Amino acid sequence: MTGTDAVLAALCAVADPRDRVGFEHFAEECRQAGRANRLLADAGPAVRDGLAARYGPDPSGWIGLGSAAALDTLAAHVDHPIHPTARARSGLDAEALRRYAPEYHPSFRLRWALLPGDATTRTGTLPAWWPTPTELGRPRLERSHLALPVHPLTFDRLPSAVVRTDRPYLDVRPTLSMRTVVVARDPAVHLKLPLPIATLGRLNRRTIKPGTLVDGAAGQRLLAELIAREPRFRERVLLADEQTTLHADDELLGTLVRRYPAGLDAALVLPAAALLARAAAGTPVLDRVAERFYGGDRFALLDAYLTLLLDWQTTLFRYGVALESHPQNVSLVLAEDRAPRLLFKDNDGPRVNPARCPLGPAGFADARTYSPDDGPLADLFVTITVHLCVGAIAFALPPAERERLLRLVRDRLDELADPWLRRRVPAADRLPVKAMVTAGTLLDKARSGAADINKYYTTGPNYLRWDADSR
Repeated sequence: MTGTDAVLAALCAVADPRDRVGFEHFAEECRQAGRANRLLADAGPAVRDGLAARYGPDPSGWIGLGSAAALDTLAAHVDHPIHPTARARSGLDAEALRRYAPEYHPSFRLRWALLPGDATTRTGTLPAWWPTPTELGRPRLERSHLALPVHPLTFDRLPSAVVRTDRPYLDVRPTLSMRTVVVARDPAVHLKLPLPIATLGRLNRRTIKPGTLVDGAAGQRLLAELIAREPRFRERVLLADEQTTLHADDELLGTLVRRYPAGLDAALVLPAAALLARAAAGTPVLDRVAERFYGGDRFALLDAYLTLLLDWQTTLFRYGVALESHPQNVSLVLAEDRAPRLLFKDNDGPRVNPARCPLGPAGFADARTYSPDDGPLADLFVTITVHLCVGAIAFALPPAERERLLRLVRDRLDELADPWLRRRVPAADRLPVKAMVTAGTLLDKARSGAADINKYYTTGPNYLRWDADSR
């Protein structure tokens, strides 16, 4: 039997009748991903050549936040390390992908809606360049309404009661997260906007629930408090400011205004997801960055990155906190004559054990954030930090380097993790693995029982395993 359609048709035939629609959806996701892969294979070389012409041939020299979107584009050319149909984006054709997907490094203007001020929840301070109703062509609403940015793909799907403006405004580019865009005139500001699509599964919609805006802000505040308690991280772990939000109690009417820390103009802000990318002529980004900052020793670069990452994440675990900080949300910040730093963003969706967190409940809106024990924290630590931030790199390396890196990670966990976490991770027989296809596409929530489709697990072999009795 060959071909995805034939295989999935056979599986569908023997599946529970209640689940067959999920197999049909997954077959369509496979077709969408295939089309997107072919489109990128055709366009990819020209996109990378265009980046080299615009920003320079060596991505290690793409310094400052003004170049960060180019690094996101390279990262977007790397396949997802786990999900088999990650390029499938429901409802988008080839033209929409070329106009709005990060793989193609497009630039476009946002659309805008006007919301009554008394019907809008706003936190924080908007940037000085934020448009007024008058600037958007609606002077009569100047005193009563507030402007809300809208992605062009979402504009025609807004509720009918919303006041739409005819004037596109503000040039942006997509980041690795397609629904988040960087402002061309102010690249230290990103806007996270709802999209009416699903990725990584038909149930994984890219709209924005108001509660996630609350939780992102709460997550940042919690991390800032923990950094204050751990002085060694004060200069090494940076947090994007996610305290400015707007929403109108609708999943298509909201935005997060993310501000990056000051002082990054002379630094390379490299998304961890870009470490495995290739620049023009197929040059590995990892090698270029190692040449610039580590004398060509890419293992020294990986050691510095992963040691800091594991020190931070295991420290958080001791405080009863685990982050969903996958490589899209973690950036390695490198500058001449300075120790490497990590930059974190998108801090909603953690797991917190209030019994061990000295700050207690931190104001998260999603009740699933809180756990009565450390099991869900360990699951998140493994599936995000270990699999996506470590394993994805290790298994992209040649076998000898892979084993060397995994040995390094085992040693670091032995040094840094508390005894319970060591037993749960490097000494365990099996590790949790996200059951992303099952929870996100094949089964609805009633059938899978998943309270959160992004935190629904099966298990797999432990590639970090060591015999605890021999250590």
